[in-house]
This record gives sequence, structure tokens and C-alpha cells, in this order.
Amino acid sequence: MKFECEKCQREATVHLTEITNGQKIERHLCEECASAEGITIKAQLPISKIIEELMLQSSAEKEFSDLRCDVCGISFLEFRRDGLLGCPHDYEAFEHVLVGLLERSHEGQSCHVGKVPANAAESERVQNELLRLRGSLAESVRREDYEEAAALRDHIRRLSDGLHEEGQ
Repeated sequence: MKFECEKCQREATVHLTEITNGQKIERHLCEECASAEGITIKAQLPISKIIEELMLQSSAEKEFSDLRCDVCGISFLEFRRDGLLGCPHDYEAFEHVLVGLLERSHEGQSCHVGKVPANAAESERVQNELLRLRGSLAESVRREDYEEAAALRDHIRRLSDGLHEEGQ
């Protein structure tokens, strides 16, 4: 679905959604109007190109091949191939490789500075545990250890159900 810029009626390419006190506010702006309001920054290189440059410049590629997140299990090579991280902990697992990349793509910033819900601490802990358990489940299935996989599946289900009950 295409939207028009709310300021100049050109095609909107910047879409913002803000939720304040339970009320959802959507804004649709073209690149020029968003830039004029200070909402966007000058476009950077695509992340895949930046990663490619980083890897070409690095003589330590062999070191990167052994990097793996202990929460979700994704390897750095999988991230490099797919261009997607598996969980928030990948930023820590691949930190020494990603810091320069993030700083270049976020105008000198290497960490997210945003709003965090007040009840995020417990919810985040459970989400992290779920990610770790799902990684272990995938590994158990790969090893064909179906008893362990069933136990992990049940544990994941209990945690997920508790998380959904908290949200109600």
C-alpha cells in the first residue's frame, strides 16, 4: 500500500508509528520532508556492502568463522551470509566485529538509545531464555535426541504461556 506525504503529497517513503498513552499515531512523509523535520539522516551504504567491505579489509576472517552466539546459536558466518542477526545477544557475541560497522552506519553511535517499557526486565529475561531454549531445541533435533527435544519443547511452551498470561 502506498501512502502520500502528509506535507507535500509526494510518495511517502518514511513511515513512523508512535504509541502514546495507548493511542497510535502514524505519520507518512517523503524523504525531503522527513529530512526537513530532522527525522531522517543521509542514506548510508546498505549493510550488506558494509559487511562485505569489513570482511575484505579484515585479515582475521578465520577468527570470525568460530564466533557463535551462545543464546540463539547463530554463527557469524550465518549472519554474514543472511545479513540478519538471530537475537539481541548477537550484538555482544559479535561485538568486536560489529562496533565499527554500527558506528559507520549510525553516525558514530554503536548502541541503541531508545525507550524501554517499565516492565521490560522480567519480560526480557524470559524472552532471552526462550531464545536460548529454542537454540537448544534445534540442536537436540539435529542430534536426533528426541527425548531432550520433547522436554525442551514442553519447557518452552510453559514459559511462553506464562509470558502471554503476564501480558493480559
